Amino acid sequence: MANFGWTRVNKSAPAEDAAVDLRGLTDPLAILAALDKVVPRYLDLADNNVLVYPACKRKPTDLLGDIRAIWEHTRLEALRYVPMVPRQDTALLADPARQAEMIDAFLRQQPHDKTVVDFTGKPIEDYGIAIYAGLNWLNHCCSISGADPQKFSGTLRNFRKVMVVARQWWALDGAAERCAQMLAARERPPLVFFLLWAECTSLAREVALAAYASAAADESVARVRSALDPEDLDAQG
Repeated sequence: MANFGWTRVNKSAPAEDAAVDLRGLTDPLAILAALDKVVPRYLDLADNNVLVYPACKRKPTDLLGDIRAIWEHTRLEALRYVPMVPRQDTALLADPARQAEMIDAFLRQQPHDKTVVDFTGKPIEDYGIAIYAGLNWLNHCCSISGADPQKFSGTLRNFRKVMVVARQWWALDGAAERCAQMLAARERPPLVFFLLWAECTSLAREVALAAYASAAADESVARVRSALDPEDLDAQG
C-alpha cells in the first residue's frame, strides 16, 4: 500500500514530534490532559526553530514535512488555545451533565476574529474564546496554504450551527445514557470537545492537502485526498 508521504522524513527524530502523545486516545478527558503536556512542547519546538511553524509552511524536505504531520500539527495549533485557558474546568467540555450549560454560554457569546486573545478568568467564557480563536487560526492557515476558501467559508457560523444541533441532542431524554454507551463503544457523542476536535480535524485536513499540493503532482494530490479519511488521523495509534 502506498504511504503517500505519511512516513516521517527523519526516522531518527520521533521525539521531535510532540503530538505523538495524542495518538490512539479516545477518552475526551485523556485527550485534554495530553494537550496540557503536548501544547507547550510543540510551541517550544517551534520557538526554537526545530520545526517550521506554522506547519502549513513546511516543505517535504523539512523535519516532519509529510502530509500526515502537517495535518496533525495544524490541528494541534488550532487546539492549543483550549489548554491555554487559565482556570481549567474541563467538565464544561467533556461532562455530559455540563454540556447544555457550555453550549448555551457559547451560543450567547459573540464570535471574534482574533488568533491572539485575552482571557477573562471565567472558564465558561474563556472556552468559547478559545474555540473561536482555534477556528480563526484554521482560517489563517487556509490563507497561508492556499486551501480552497469555499471549504472555509462561514467557519464560525457553521460551527455555531453544529452547536445548535448538539444542544437539541442533549435536550432529548436519555442523552446522558446514550453518551455513556457511545463512549463505551469508542464512538464520539456530541460533547463540546469532540465537536471542536472533529471540526479542527476536518479543516486541518484541507490545509495539509493544500500545503502538500504545492510540492506534488496533481494526480498524486488526488490520490492522497481520496485516501485521507478524517477518522484516519486518530485511528493510527
